Amino acid sequence: MRTLTALGLTVLRLLTDRPQHAYELRQRMREQGLDQIVKVTHGALYNTVDTLAKAGLIEPVETIRNGRRPERTVYSITAPGRELARERLRELLVTLTPEYPVYCAALAFMSLLTAEDAASRLEHRCVLLEGRLAASQAEYDALTGRDVPRVALVEMRHLRAHLRADLDLTRALVDEIHSGRLELSGSAAVR
Repeated sequence: MRTLTALGLTVLRLLTDRPQHAYELRQRMREQGLDQIVKVTHGALYNTVDTLAKAGLIEPVETIRNGRRPERTVYSITAPGRELARERLRELLVTLTPEYPVYCAALAFMSLLTAEDAASRLEHRCVLLEGRLAASQAEYDALTGRDVPRVALVEMRHLRAHLRADLDLTRALVDEIHSGRLELSGSAAVR
């Protein structure tokens, strides 16, 4: 198997709790807010489950049918799946992977806009970030209220820290544009 994807690692992690079928995995991802940090679509999830099963990292333990719903195969993690998940996690915790956020690209090319237009867009971004940060805080509070172990919430803390940093920087840029400390016109080469 090629490198274990974030979605594959998520599936293996959830299966360490108990055997589950793909639909249940999807529900648990939503409940735990994992769908906010790992891109998951219906097709990608089923493809990942199939890939993990073919690689022997998970195995079917039973097939169930509830009423008129289609059959669902319940999977459990295998010993090699558990070891690969640990191995990949060890690697991910120490690897600084280059990321290419779209916002960084937008900031790099902001000089294409007038100061007024850029400031207006950045102010709008601040409003959106404030909303997302508030929603993230509410979700975090709801999960802590359900006695979810703190270790299960560290990724939400990381996400909130990034949102706060993004908001702080964006506010600072707006202030710098309004004060004239950050000039945009004719400054494409200056950062």
